[in-house]
Amino acid sequence: MIDADEILDLTGVPCPRNSARALLRLEMMDSGQILRLTIDDGEPIENVPNSLEVEGHIIAEQEQLRDTRWVLSVRVG
Repeated sequence: MIDADEILDLTGVPCPRNSARALLRLEMMDSGQILRLTIDDGEPIENVPNSLEVEGHIIAEQEQLRDTRWVLSVRVG
């Protein structure tokens, strides 16, 4: 995984709250920095990456963990 500038664990946080919290954190970061984001399988992995990309951020890496959670490395756009 890419080295992260900040880490945010949103395990158990439902949609759309997880997207909103991720976007708030990304707004506080500088362009080009990396946020490592942990989200749940199902609705979160289906919706969060798209909502971040719509706002101009880049999903640099995406990895599913053994327990079905996902880790995203998001580059601030």
